[in-house]
Amino acid sequence: MLDARLKRLIDPPITRIGKMIAAHGVTPNQITSLGLLIGSGAAATIAFELYWLGLALMVLSRLMDGLDGAVARAGHKTDLGGYLDIVFDFIFYGLIPLAFAIARPENALPAAVLLMVFYANGASFLAFAIMAEKRKLSTGSHGSKSLYFTGGLAEAGETYAVFALFCLFPDWFGWFAYAFAAITAITTISRILLARELFGDKPSVVDEASHEG
Repeated sequence: MLDARLKRLIDPPITRIGKMIAAHGVTPNQITSLGLLIGSGAAATIAFELYWLGLALMVLSRLMDGLDGAVARAGHKTDLGGYLDIVFDFIFYGLIPLAFAIARPENALPAAVLLMVFYANGASFLAFAIMAEKRKLSTGSHGSKSLYFTGGLAEAGETYAVFALFCLFPDWFGWFAYAFAAITAITTISRILLARELFGDKPSVVDEASHEG
């Protein structure tokens, strides 16, 4: 929900920085990998209840997540880059709730609920992208992406904000986790309903090709 609005604000400075980084020969995949490494460091510090340090590392990790795309646009985008970007993002989304569960045993259940909903939401997102690719659908609402992005109440911006709240108010982790799990579940359900509307009455592309043959 916030991603499209935030993109208009952060894209100009990120694009300028990305061009400078690309000029020095740094590749998008290197930045993507560095982002995951820093994000893993954030999870490790959170597991030891160093929440402010974890928050700082999370912010830096997500800066890398924005810069890799800017560097790719300044040079050239690759399918591998798009693949690594989305896979490493999902790894990061799983690491942070896991870290809070490790930090405090009482966080285990809400973290598990949140991770389960993340799992379902990720599946709905990727499956929709596959079907959209088969149908040659495209959208520019989230900028130039390697796969079809469907929006919702819970997008990257909202996820980062909630992760920040986890670090700022760790005693309230359970409440925040359950609330965001509910919001993410709504996003998942809305995406399934959208898929039903777009794909439900249409034959599979494979079936169409076999009939034409």
